[in-house]
Amino acid sequence: MTVKVDDRDGLKPGAKYYEWERKGVPLRLELGPRDLESQSVMAKLRVGEQGKQKVPLEGLGVHVGRLLDGMQADLLQRARAFREQNTVSVDTWDDFLGMFEGQGSKFVYAHWDGTAETETAIKEATKATIRCLPLAGQGPDAEPGRCVKTGRPSARRVLFARNY
Repeated sequence: MTVKVDDRDGLKPGAKYYEWERKGVPLRLELGPRDLESQSVMAKLRVGEQGKQKVPLEGLGVHVGRLLDGMQADLLQRARAFREQNTVSVDTWDDFLGMFEGQGSKFVYAHWDGTAETETAIKEATKATIRCLPLAGQGPDAEPGRCVKTGRPSARRVLFARNY
């Protein structure tokens, strides 16, 4: 863990807060004269719904660890929920194209015939590329089908997505 003390004079606290938030600092601890008197600090997580929290100086390291662990768990839960809400399986080329219209994009499980030519044609048409060949237990069960682009036989679905 890295700690940076911002003791620059001439800058208002709001300007400092904005600068560190813009840099992506996950946790800001504010310590002023009143905080020292009360033996506490104000803690503000960059991500999450909670506002500032008053944290006692005693046990501060443990509390900071808990705050960061909680933030990490929250981010992981959000990422998983986003992935689940934006992952679909399609069987037709029209449905596949619909998932990548305009700026829209999903994680799309679709059958692919296994050829580089088809992968290139799909990329040229949609900017979507194969992200992974799912392992057993990840994604839909491996079942034979027909490639969404060519209609040729396919042993299983693969995961397509578009780069940011």
